[in-house]
Amino acid sequence: MKSYVLLSVCILFWGSNFVFGAILVKQFSPMLLSAIRLTFTSFFLIGYAWFSKNSVRLQRADWMLLIPLGFIGTLANQTAFFTGMKTVDGTTASLILSLAPITTAILASLFLREPLTKRVAAGAIIAVLGVYCVVGIGKPFQITAGMWLIFIAMLTFSVSIIMMRKLIERVDPISATMYSTVIGCGMQIIAASMVEQVSGIWRVPLWAWLLAIATALMMQGVCGLLWNRQIKEIGAAKAAIFLNLQPFVAMIVGFALLGTPVTWPQIGGSVLIIFGVMVATEMLPKRGTQFFARPSKRENVSS
Repeated sequence: MKSYVLLSVCILFWGSNFVFGAILVKQFSPMLLSAIRLTFTSFFLIGYAWFSKNSVRLQRADWMLLIPLGFIGTLANQTAFFTGMKTVDGTTASLILSLAPITTAILASLFLREPLTKRVAAGAIIAVLGVYCVVGIGKPFQITAGMWLIFIAMLTFSVSIIMMRKLIERVDPISATMYSTVIGCGMQIIAASMVEQVSGIWRVPLWAWLLAIATALMMQGVCGLLWNRQIKEIGAAKAAIFLNLQPFVAMIVGFALLGTPVTWPQIGGSVLIIFGVMVATEMLPKRGTQFFARPSKRENVSS
């Protein structure tokens, strides 16, 4: 239950990130915004690892995962997300990113041998139906370049969850989060300096800087640590189901901060989202029928 509460806290902040991200990309260019946030996140994680004395010496095999993880989970993900947010509204972006739980569950069953039970599959389907009610009913749907970028952000996030789950089998979550973020930050700074004009950032208002720093520390720093630790506790597939709550949070925060109207279909969809997450997590049976997964040796012995 503790893991589920902590994951819900992460989703509360990440769901708000759609609204804050849409605000910030009007003040910063996407790649510079990502580089700035990652820089402050990296300093936070380095400081946290140093004070908690959790930094460990890495083996060669760890670097073989960390470098691709930094590129996919940080550089590619952040660039695609913030560039897409320039033309895609927060609720539509949250709909596309809600595909991450199903994508992650399938990838986890294929590459990590995590069971994809009927309960998890049913919960994911119910939650996706709720997502459609929140952002899809009564609205024309047209695929744009921005939507493709958000889709890439979703795919890279799902892949990074699988890679992180594999990495924390050997490295503690704090060190894994710190190293992958710092590596990705370095890549992002190099890429941003090559394609963006940095001189204009000093004309950005103070409130935007403070918002960028605060969201970096909370959403990428604190929540990143919490999320990766809970992945180790309950598995990648089950943790990813919580991502379906992001459209619900984005809808509420959008209403509170931007005055975005809330409709009855959206309220009904939000109920479905919450119910779907409960089905796939707190109400999961200890044993269940598995899809796309082979039982591990430990499971064979116990049965």
